[in-house]
Amino acid sequence: MIRYIAGRLPSAVVVLFLASILIFSVMRLVPGDPALALAGPDATPEAIAAIRHSLGLDKSIPAQYLTWIGDVLTLDLGRSFVLGGQISDLVLAGLGNTAVLAGSALLLAVVLSLVLSVAVVVWPKKWLTSVVNLLNTLSVALPNFVTGVLLVLVFAVLIPVLPSGGVPPGGYLARPDITFQYLLLPSLCLALPVAAALTRFLSEALRTEMAQQYVITARAAGVPRWNLVTRSALRNALPTMLTVLGIQTGHLLGGAVLVEAIFAWPGIGQLMEQGIGRRDYPVVQVLLLLSVTIFVLIQLLTDIVHAYLDPRIRIGGQQ
Repeated sequence: MIRYIAGRLPSAVVVLFLASILIFSVMRLVPGDPALALAGPDATPEAIAAIRHSLGLDKSIPAQYLTWIGDVLTLDLGRSFVLGGQISDLVLAGLGNTAVLAGSALLLAVVLSLVLSVAVVVWPKKWLTSVVNLLNTLSVALPNFVTGVLLVLVFAVLIPVLPSGGVPPGGYLARPDITFQYLLLPSLCLALPVAAALTRFLSEALRTEMAQQYVITARAAGVPRWNLVTRSALRNALPTMLTVLGIQTGHLLGGAVLVEAIFAWPGIGQLMEQGIGRRDYPVVQVLLLLSVTIFVLIQLLTDIVHAYLDPRIRIGGQQ
């Protein structure tokens, strides 16, 4: 297993290195001068030159990249000149809120997909399958911003039972019941597309397992369908679900940008929106690289868990 992990690490490092170059280059291609945006339209050339020097923009492009990536590797993320404060403080504050939201949405998506997938396989009724397929289609077809607006209109305006946005006052642990109310709508909005994708793949994987010879033999011996699905087929279908879950987690983090804007959730997505809108390039660079790093780590962790559950993968990787 250690050899398999060691074989996966170089590709992850290469991806992060290439991503850092791409992010740095794209930010330099964005129209507009950050120094001019900070100084204002009435600034003197001397003031603009001073700001460019403080930002390191008077150096060559390779020197700027080496300085930036060196600071990132030493966790010196610099200072935000537009939003104000250290970038590390802004990122940590936003990352904590995004982690709570994304974790809640991911848990909700996994629970929904498990319940729906097992239900349509254990009770293969035509009406139940049609209802689940309709829910999956709507969840995938409707963008997050449409789903979010509809949830707010229904559960915060027409039937005012849940808050329309914001974070729970006093922290997440002060009142778990209040925290649940604040998390429910944004988590559901973020979880629905992921749950739909997981349900489709998991239900098909379960149906494939139920057609295997060992299941047919067990059913002939009188083993209940519920036991076959939950104790045998589900375990064999989990590696497929984990692979899809790793991919969908990246999509979930990408959708968090819109969801946080709709529900006024002060996370990484809202911070990135503010950084792009105000041309705070140092903040945007760090957030983009952080997003790629998280996605790569999630994929690496998914591969490791998949290899742990399926020995054929790690044996093939070692060979």
